[in-house]
Amino acid sequence: MTPQQASRKIRDLCALAPVIPVLVVRDAGRARPLAEALIAGGLPVLEVTLRTPAALDAIAEMARVEGAIVGAGTLIAPSDVAAAAAAGARFGVSPGSSDALLAAAEGAGLPLLPGAATATEAMRLLERGYDMQKFFPAEAAGGVAALRAIGGPLPRIGFCPTGGIGPDNAVDYLSLPNVPCVGGSWVAPSAPIEAGDWGAIEALARAGALMRR
Repeated sequence: MTPQQASRKIRDLCALAPVIPVLVVRDAGRARPLAEALIAGGLPVLEVTLRTPAALDAIAEMARVEGAIVGAGTLIAPSDVAAAAAAGARFGVSPGSSDALLAAAEGAGLPLLPGAATATEAMRLLERGYDMQKFFPAEAAGGVAALRAIGGPLPRIGFCPTGGIGPDNAVDYLSLPNVPCVGGSWVAPSAPIEAGDWGAIEALARAGALMRR
């Protein structure tokens, strides 16, 4: 898969909902009802971060849920790409990028949302063909003001900002022309997941799905 093809697929995913839930799943047994609740709330594109031992099993479980488009986040090495693809991930997300990671995703045919935090990083990815990128860590890297400034000289790049985004500032990001969606964990906090309160998760997802420009 070429970077251009990857970016087109990622843009299509970003157009499905304004929020991509960033999920830290510690118990794969809760993966299916979690995915079902988020989808019922209107958020079908799900990013499961590879930060727990249960993450790959959670991806495999969620991939079986009707309507779920499950990706793997925190890809930092080629081995992560291979493991994510084997588990059934349909896309990948990385906090940054390296030539080895990009090559692995391209070789595996896994659409990748690569991370950038500066104009230089964004330009290097664009030079390779990635015009849809993750802006991370969003708030720490300058937030809305930074993305607005970057959008001036680099209007071809779309960003999915992640990091420090919640219900109080998500709409500010979504108001920018270069931000089709945001990533955030606030729609699936740990307390209701651990309690199995899927109604609460669905309600949070529904509110996120209504965060249109």
